[in-house]
Amino acid sequence: MAPYMRLRQICLVAPQLAPVVSDIAGIMGLDVCYRDGNVAKYGLENALLPVDTILLEVVAPFKGGTTAGRFIEKTGGRGGYMAIFCCNDPDERGRNANAMGVRTANVIDHAPYHGVQLHPRDCRAAFIEFNHTKGSDDILGPYPPAGPDWQKFIRKDVTQALTGVEMQSPDPQGLAEHWGKIIGVAAGDAELKLPNAPFRFVKGASEIMSALEFQVADPASVLHSAKAKGLAVAGNEFLLGGVTFRLVA
Repeated sequence: MAPYMRLRQICLVAPQLAPVVSDIAGIMGLDVCYRDGNVAKYGLENALLPVDTILLEVVAPFKGGTTAGRFIEKTGGRGGYMAIFCCNDPDERGRNANAMGVRTANVIDHAPYHGVQLHPRDCRAAFIEFNHTKGSDDILGPYPPAGPDWQKFIRKDVTQALTGVEMQSPDPQGLAEHWGKIIGVAAGDAELKLPNAPFRFVKGASEIMSALEFQVADPASVLHSAKAKGLAVAGNEFLLGGVTFRLVA
Protein backbone atom coordinates (compact mmCIF):
# COMPACT_ATOMS: atom_id res chain seq x y z
CA MET A 1 0.00 0.00 0.00
CA ALA A 2 1.38 3.41 -0.98
CA PRO A 3 2.07 5.70 1.99
CA TYR A 4 -0.44 8.50 2.53
CA MET A 5 -1.49 10.92 5.28
CA ARG A 6 -4.84 12.69 5.36
CA LEU A 7 -6.81 14.62 7.97
CA ARG A 8 -9.71 12.39 8.92
CA GLN A 9 -11.27 14.01 11.96
CA ILE A 10 -11.10 16.92 14.39
CA CYS A 11 -12.28 16.32 17.94
CA LEU A 12 -13.44 19.12 20.24
CA VAL A 13 -14.14 18.72 23.95
CA ALA A 14 -16.89 20.41 25.93
CA PRO A 15 -18.17 20.18 29.53
CA GLN A 16 -21.49 18.90 28.12
CA LEU A 17 -22.61 17.98 24.62
CA ALA A 18 -25.56 20.38 24.86
CA PRO A 19 -25.82 22.96 23.50
CA VAL A 20 -22.48 22.71 21.66
CA VAL A 21 -23.54 19.94 19.26
CA SER A 22 -26.94 21.46 18.47
CA ASP A 23 -25.32 24.89 18.00
CA ILE A 24 -22.74 23.50 15.56
CA ALA A 25 -25.46 21.64 13.66
CA GLY A 26 -27.84 24.60 13.56
CA ILE A 27 -25.33 27.32 12.75
CA MET A 28 -23.19 25.38 10.28
CA GLY A 29 -25.97 23.38 8.63
CA LEU A 30 -24.50 20.00 9.58
CA ASP A 31 -26.13 16.73 10.67
CA VAL A 32 -25.10 14.31 13.42
CA CYS A 33 -24.19 11.02 11.74
CA TYR A 34 -23.34 8.93 14.81
CA ARG A 35 -22.99 8.72 18.57
CA ASP A 36 -20.36 6.12 19.44
CA GLY A 37 -21.10 4.01 22.53
CA ASN A 38 -17.50 2.76 22.54
CA VAL A 39 -16.28 6.02 24.09
CA ALA A 40 -18.29 5.37 27.28
CA LYS A 41 -15.43 3.25 28.64
CA TYR A 42 -13.35 6.46 28.71
CA GLY A 43 -16.10 8.26 30.65
CA LEU A 44 -17.21 10.15 27.54
CA GLU A 45 -20.20 10.65 25.30
CA ASN A 46 -19.87 12.04 21.81
CA ALA A 47 -21.47 13.12 18.56
CA LEU A 48 -19.95 13.23 15.08
CA LEU A 49 -20.92 15.50 12.20
CA PRO A 50 -19.44 15.11 8.69
CA VAL A 51 -18.04 18.24 7.04
CA ASP A 52 -17.73 16.86 3.53
CA THR A 53 -15.26 13.97 4.08
CA ILE A 54 -13.73 15.27 7.33
CA LEU A 55 -15.51 14.38 10.56
CA LEU A 56 -16.08 16.94 13.31
CA GLU A 57 -16.53 15.28 16.70
CA VAL A 58 -17.51 16.70 20.07
CA VAL A 59 -16.81 14.71 23.24
CA ALA A 60 -17.93 15.49 26.78
CA PRO A 61 -17.11 13.73 30.06
CA PHE A 62 -20.05 12.32 32.02
CA LYS A 63 -18.02 11.47 35.13
CA GLY A 64 -14.97 12.77 36.96
CA GLY A 65 -11.36 11.75 36.47
CA THR A 66 -11.34 11.61 32.67
CA THR A 67 -8.51 12.73 30.41
CA ALA A 68 -10.97 14.98 28.60
CA GLY A 69 -12.06 16.55 31.88
CA ARG A 70 -8.46 17.24 32.85
CA PHE A 71 -7.88 18.80 29.42
CA ILE A 72 -10.80 21.20 29.99
CA GLU A 73 -9.44 22.14 33.42
CA LYS A 74 -5.91 22.65 32.11
CA THR A 75 -6.92 24.82 29.16
CA GLY A 76 -9.91 26.55 30.69
CA GLY A 77 -12.06 25.02 27.97
CA ARG A 78 -10.04 26.62 25.17
CA GLY A 79 -8.57 24.60 22.32
CA GLY A 80 -9.36 21.59 20.16
CA TYR A 81 -8.80 18.20 21.78
CA MET A 82 -7.53 15.92 19.03
CA ALA A 83 -6.32 15.89 15.41
CA ILE A 84 -6.96 12.49 13.83
CA PHE A 85 -5.20 11.35 10.68
CA CYS A 86 -5.95 8.44 8.38
CA CYS A 87 -2.81 6.81 7.03
CA ASN A 88 -1.49 3.58 5.55
CA ASP A 89 0.27 2.27 8.70
CA PRO A 90 -0.66 3.72 12.12
CA ASP A 91 1.75 1.41 13.96
CA GLU A 92 4.72 2.57 11.90
CA ARG A 93 3.76 6.20 12.51
CA GLY A 94 3.49 5.43 16.20
CA ARG A 95 6.91 3.80 16.30
CA ASN A 96 8.43 6.80 14.52
CA ALA A 97 6.85 9.10 17.11
CA ASN A 98 8.08 6.90 19.97
CA ALA A 99 11.61 7.16 18.58
CA MET A 100 11.26 10.95 18.91
CA GLY A 101 10.26 10.58 22.56
CA VAL A 102 6.54 10.97 21.89
CA ARG A 103 4.73 8.36 23.95
CA THR A 104 1.78 6.23 22.86
CA ALA A 105 -1.21 7.04 25.06
CA ASN A 106 -3.69 4.47 23.74
CA VAL A 107 -4.11 1.82 21.05
CA ILE A 108 -7.62 1.15 19.74
CA ASP A 109 -8.18 -2.13 17.94
CA HIS A 110 -11.74 -2.68 16.72
CA ALA A 111 -11.28 -4.59 13.46
CA PRO A 112 -11.36 -3.43 10.72
CA TYR A 113 -10.39 -0.16 12.48
CA HIS A 114 -6.98 0.30 14.15
CA GLY A 115 -5.84 3.52 15.82
CA VAL A 116 -2.76 4.75 17.69
CA GLN A 117 -3.17 7.79 19.94
CA LEU A 118 -0.12 9.78 21.04
CA HIS A 119 0.30 11.56 24.36
CA PRO A 120 -0.80 15.22 24.18
CA ARG A 121 1.95 16.37 26.54
CA ASP A 122 4.54 15.02 24.11
CA CYS A 123 2.67 16.12 20.98
CA ARG A 124 2.08 19.57 22.47
CA ALA A 125 -1.17 21.49 21.92
CA ALA A 126 -3.45 18.46 21.32
CA PHE A 127 -3.66 14.70 20.94
CA ILE A 128 -2.55 13.22 17.63
CA GLU A 129 -4.11 9.97 16.45
CA PHE A 130 -3.20 7.85 13.43
CA ASN A 131 -5.70 5.29 12.20
CA HIS A 132 -6.53 3.00 9.34
CA THR A 133 -9.61 1.05 8.35
CA LYS A 134 -9.69 -1.58 5.64
CA GLY A 135 -11.23 0.20 2.66
CA SER A 136 -10.60 3.69 4.07
CA ASP A 137 -8.07 4.46 1.34
CA ASP A 138 -11.24 5.55 -0.47
CA ILE A 139 -12.01 8.93 1.09
CA LEU A 140 -15.70 7.99 1.08
CA GLY A 141 -14.99 4.48 2.32
CA PRO A 142 -15.86 2.91 5.67
CA TYR A 143 -14.93 4.71 8.87
CA PRO A 144 -16.40 2.87 11.90
CA PRO A 145 -15.99 5.74 14.43
CA ALA A 146 -18.50 7.75 12.35
CA GLY A 147 -21.05 4.94 12.06
CA PRO A 148 -22.08 2.54 9.31
CA ASP A 149 -23.53 5.10 6.90
CA TRP A 150 -21.85 8.41 7.74
CA GLN A 151 -21.64 9.33 4.06
CA LYS A 152 -25.45 9.72 3.89
CA PHE A 153 -25.29 12.60 6.39
CA ILE A 154 -22.98 14.84 4.36
CA ARG A 155 -24.60 18.22 3.71
CA LYS A 156 -23.12 20.99 1.58
CA ASP A 157 -25.95 23.52 1.37
CA VAL A 158 -24.47 25.67 4.16
CA THR A 159 -20.97 24.39 4.96
CA GLN A 160 -19.00 22.97 2.07
CA ALA A 161 -15.64 22.00 3.60
CA LEU A 162 -13.25 22.28 6.52
CA THR A 163 -10.40 24.10 4.81
CA GLY A 164 -7.80 24.63 7.53
CA VAL A 165 -6.73 24.11 11.12
CA GLU A 166 -4.95 26.82 13.12
CA MET A 167 -2.49 25.91 15.88
CA GLN A 168 -1.24 28.51 18.34
CA SER A 169 2.13 28.58 20.11
CA PRO A 170 4.69 31.01 21.54
CA ASP A 171 7.01 29.29 19.03
CA PRO A 172 4.82 28.55 16.00
CA GLN A 173 7.63 27.43 13.71
CA GLY A 174 8.98 25.11 16.41
CA LEU A 175 5.56 23.54 16.95
CA ALA A 176 5.08 23.21 13.18
CA GLU A 177 8.39 21.37 12.87
CA HIS A 178 7.55 19.13 15.84
CA TRP A 179 4.16 18.17 14.41
CA GLY A 180 5.67 17.81 10.96
CA LYS A 181 8.18 15.26 12.24
CA ILE A 182 5.43 13.32 14.03
CA ILE A 183 3.06 13.36 11.06
CA GLY A 184 5.73 12.92 8.41
CA VAL A 185 4.97 16.17 6.55
CA ALA A 186 7.68 18.76 5.90
CA ALA A 187 7.06 22.00 7.77
CA GLY A 188 7.06 24.99 5.47
CA ASP A 189 6.74 28.55 6.75
CA ALA A 190 4.80 27.60 9.93
CA GLU A 191 2.49 25.40 7.87
CA LEU A 192 1.92 21.70 7.22
CA LYS A 193 0.26 20.98 3.89
CA LEU A 194 -1.90 17.87 3.92
CA PRO A 195 -3.87 16.78 0.86
CA ASN A 196 -7.24 17.90 2.23
CA ALA A 197 -6.55 20.65 4.82
CA PRO A 198 -3.45 22.61 5.87
CA PHE A 199 -2.36 23.15 9.46
CA ARG A 200 -1.21 26.73 10.03
CA PHE A 201 0.80 27.74 13.11
CA VAL A 202 0.47 31.22 14.58
CA LYS A 203 1.88 33.17 17.51
CA GLY A 204 -0.05 32.84 20.76
CA ALA A 205 0.35 32.77 24.52
CA SER A 206 -0.18 29.01 24.88
CA GLU A 207 -0.03 25.89 22.73
CA ILE A 208 -3.54 24.99 21.61
CA MET A 209 -5.55 24.08 18.53
CA SER A 210 -7.04 27.54 18.29
CA ALA A 211 -9.25 27.75 15.18
CA LEU A 212 -10.98 25.84 12.40
CA GLU A 213 -11.57 27.41 8.99
CA PHE A 214 -14.72 26.52 7.05
CA GLN A 215 -15.77 27.28 3.49
CA VAL A 216 -19.44 28.21 3.57
CA ALA A 217 -21.95 29.20 0.90
CA ASP A 218 -23.03 32.44 2.61
CA PRO A 219 -20.81 33.68 5.46
CA ALA A 220 -23.21 36.51 6.39
CA SER A 221 -26.07 34.05 6.89
CA VAL A 222 -23.94 31.74 9.07
CA LEU A 223 -22.74 34.70 11.16
CA HIS A 224 -26.37 35.78 11.58
CA SER A 225 -27.22 32.26 12.82
CA ALA A 226 -24.32 32.42 15.29
CA LYS A 227 -25.57 35.76 16.65
CA ALA A 228 -29.08 34.33 16.96
CA LYS A 229 -27.65 31.55 19.17
CA GLY A 230 -26.14 34.19 21.43
CA LEU A 231 -22.54 33.75 20.31
CA ALA A 232 -20.18 36.71 20.11
CA VAL A 233 -19.32 37.37 16.46
CA ALA A 234 -16.23 39.34 15.47
CA GLY A 235 -15.55 39.88 11.79
CA ASN A 236 -15.90 36.53 10.05
CA GLU A 237 -15.54 34.36 13.17
CA PHE A 238 -17.05 33.23 16.47
CA LEU A 239 -16.06 31.00 19.39
CA LEU A 240 -17.80 27.64 19.75
CA GLY A 241 -16.75 24.38 21.37
CA GLY A 242 -13.49 25.89 22.62
CA VAL A 243 -12.20 26.93 19.19
CA THR A 244 -12.70 29.85 16.82
CA PHE A 245 -14.91 29.04 13.83
CA ARG A 246 -13.55 31.13 10.95
CA LEU A 247 -15.59 31.45 7.75
CA VAL A 248 -14.48 31.92 4.16
CA ALA A 249 -16.64 32.08 1.05
